[in-house]
Amino acid sequence: MSGALVIRDARVVTPSPGVRRGAELGRLTVMPKADVYVQHGRITSIRASGSPVPSDSSVIDARGRVLMPAFVDCHTHACWAGDRLDEWDLRRGGATYLDILKAGGGIMATVRAVRAASQQELEQRLLARLEEFLRNGTATLEIKSGYGLSTADELNMLRAIRGAAARWPGTIVLTALLGHALDPAQPDFVERTIRETLPAIHAEFPGIAVDAFCEQGAWSVPDTVRLLEAARDLDHPVRVHADQFNSLGMAPEAIRLGAISVDHMEATTPADMRALAASATFGVMLPVCGLHLDSRYANGRAFVDAGGALAIATNCNPGSAPTTSMPLAIAAAVRHVGLTPAEGIAASTGNAAALLGFTDRGVITEGQRADLILLRHTDERALAHELGGNPVDAVICGGEVIT
Repeated sequence: MSGALVIRDARVVTPSPGVRRGAELGRLTVMPKADVYVQHGRITSIRASGSPVPSDSSVIDARGRVLMPAFVDCHTHACWAGDRLDEWDLRRGGATYLDILKAGGGIMATVRAVRAASQQELEQRLLARLEEFLRNGTATLEIKSGYGLSTADELNMLRAIRGAAARWPGTIVLTALLGHALDPAQPDFVERTIRETLPAIHAEFPGIAVDAFCEQGAWSVPDTVRLLEAARDLDHPVRVHADQFNSLGMAPEAIRLGAISVDHMEATTPADMRALAASATFGVMLPVCGLHLDSRYANGRAFVDAGGALAIATNCNPGSAPTTSMPLAIAAAVRHVGLTPAEGIAASTGNAAALLGFTDRGVITEGQRADLILLRHTDERALAHELGGNPVDAVICGGEVIT
């Protein structure tokens, strides 16, 4: 684009830069009538509506609609093959998620499908989902491996994610979810993951975040700690899924390990919630899981009121959160996690960007990467109020108008 892009007469809504905690999470900056100038993929200025527009500019007339940062989805499992529709039938018949996992279904069903898929097939399937993410307003997202559960298959997944990232206009952050389900067909699976798979991941993907799912029927607290300590010793940042169904004591260990985040938190105890809120570790809540699985939700209100650093995400995956829609996650968070619409916006933009280590997106200020979305609404609360459909009229990704 040779000239500037100008979004005129917009209701600009943005969180402030930096990690927002407590009452600050819900304090958005609103400019009711503003023009936003973009050039070379960056926001160059924000001016009062009616400012002169350079003659070589492309212009989007917002007509008072909400312009806000594009979503940052900081927890997804968006790379997979196969489906889990048979499992859905079982759950609707009364089987629980953990029952299915213990019987060799659930995550293991997707593992079998992923192992049977080529890297090219995984990449193509992921690219199709990435287009959905972008249409729904997400321009930056984290994607985990974890459906390989062997050295070769985990590497295959990460290579597929890396390949798709190179072909997508947005930004993808890779995470190695090395502790996911336990593969009963592999003797000494935990030991092999720590001693064989982790070093192989380290050799090809140095510095990638390493994650684990600590839960009954999955990784125990001691084994999760061993994996994450080994990863940390290799200079990998660590994250952890904890307290989805049961509070096993992983949250305090995550704080001790300096984990980037504890994700899920549906079963986190009040004491652990307060300790997490007082730490530098983010809490990531995934309300679509409760919507799709079991009507259980993390207590976002208590976490925010205690001063915690909160992000929300879709958890996009084939079993417990089959969605690419951050607007749906925000709507569920407001209804069931206890957030206000403003808090939902900040938790899915600025805070999520900070969690992933970005300081150049998630807010609308001069110099930021121009990842923006124009809603069809003139009131930002409608983003959380609406159920279903897509509230995004236009997506600007790296300064380019995508939709």
